[in-house]
Amino acid sequence: MTKAFIFLNGEFPKEKSFYDNLNIQSHSLFCADGGAKKAIELNIVPSEVWGDFDSLDNTYIEWLIDRSVKLKKFNKDKDFTDGELLIQYVSSLNFDDIYVVGGLGGRIDHALTNINLIFKYDNLTFINEFEKLFLVKNNQSFNFLKEKIVSFIPFSDEILDLTLDGFQYPLFKHTLKRGDSTCISNVITSEKATVKFSSGKLLGTLSLD
Repeated sequence: MTKAFIFLNGEFPKEKSFYDNLNIQSHSLFCADGGAKKAIELNIVPSEVWGDFDSLDNTYIEWLIDRSVKLKKFNKDKDFTDGELLIQYVSSLNFDDIYVVGGLGGRIDHALTNINLIFKYDNLTFINEFEKLFLVKNNQSFNFLKEKIVSFIPFSDEILDLTLDGFQYPLFKHTLKRGDSTCISNVITSEKATVKFSSGKLLGTLSLD
């Protein structure tokens, strides 16, 4: 399976072990503007950096140019954020999985906008040192994750026929409504847990500790 990483310009985990465990250097890395600072700090050469470069001074830009990194510059006034433009591009490259780091924390408007992109682009996962955020698909399985904490958050008016099997708090054909906290902090109790529903948009979070 092919995998890509995207560094946005939000808050980043501080521990180097987080990035080592992701093995980013063995995969393609793309950065949105200030996200390149983290790549440079980690001494990881990205494939491309996109943005208006208002967050990068000449020292960073020269480092990237010296290593033949492709730079794509946009005007500051545009209809999409640097992050979405880059995610849109990387999504078109047909990677099996795309992991976004630095997309959470900081300004709440940016974080909420980024989270909503999960429903717009395929195979997108946001990750920090605490958890993963991802689109939950019907009949999705969670394998070999026993005792992990998982939450399911409705991003549509209703999630119909929601069935949770292999969890501490199971459900059967339940209607989960927008704003309900019914599915917060559930626990996987089986080597294979499954989520099924007939309609709706469902966000999942999986604890990494």
